[in-house]
Amino acid sequence: MLSTADEENSPAALAGLLRDDSLGCIWLIQDGDAAVGYVVLTLGYSLELFARDAFSDEFYLRETYRGRGWGRQAMAFVEDAVRSLGVNSIHLEVTRPNTTAHRIYRKLGFEDRQHHLMTNWIARPSGTGPPRIDRVPELGSGTE
Repeated sequence: MLSTADEENSPAALAGLLRDDSLGCIWLIQDGDAAVGYVVLTLGYSLELFARDAFSDEFYLRETYRGRGWGRQAMAFVEDAVRSLGVNSIHLEVTRPNTTAHRIYRKLGFEDRQHHLMTNWIARPSGTGPPRIDRVPELGSGTE
């Protein structure tokens, strides 16, 4: 469920990605004319993994299409598509309690690298997250 702030900021984030294909790709998963899911992939670069990498920022499939091979086909399509962009690894985020997703993604070749995704918001969209502290204590004041 999206928060109000997410609902307000998502269109601008989506528009930014649609305007600049160097940031990533968006694919609609269709069954004939019916949209049944989508994949949003953002692009980056990793020295640790020796090349360009990608992050599966969104991967959604309607519930009635899950467990029927649609997700596997979509991910195979995405992998083929990003190879031409020089991507050698795809990352994704799964909540720790979602063991079903962990199992599915392992079957698709994803590995748990025993790393935890951590985020430091440098510029937070308006209305999201906790309030930011504007005043920083002076160095040497004993309050840092």
